[in-house]
Amino acid sequence: MKLMVLILSRIDALENLLEGLSVAGIKGATVIDSSGMAMTLSKMESSIISASFKALFANNDYDNHTILSVIQDEQLDIVRKVVYRTVGDLNEPNTGILFTLPVDFAEGTKKRYSGIQTAQEEED
Repeated sequence: MKLMVLILSRIDALENLLEGLSVAGIKGATVIDSSGMAMTLSKMESSIISASFKALFANNDYDNHTILSVIQDEQLDIVRKVVYRTVGDLNEPNTGILFTLPVDFAEGTKKRYSGIQTAQEEED
């Protein structure tokens, strides 16, 4: 299993991305509104960022969505295809960052992953 993390800069693509992931079999994800370093610095009084740059972010509370999902190893290629189809090439500026981390334990997911039992199942 993997924890898929997508920091989505193209916030306009969120709806199509989530629909695409769902159709592709990725049924669970958490979406968190998030801010990058530039946005956070722009809101700080002591920031070294110029006033004109701060004005770009004046009306926004966040500039990214962070999407988290526990996926099976074999689902990574599917996720990447959906992301590229709905968001675009992540190598282009201001699109997003996608990475995974290994997951050695997960509980509370709707689908039981092979080889992992919940605490309740172990008691039975």
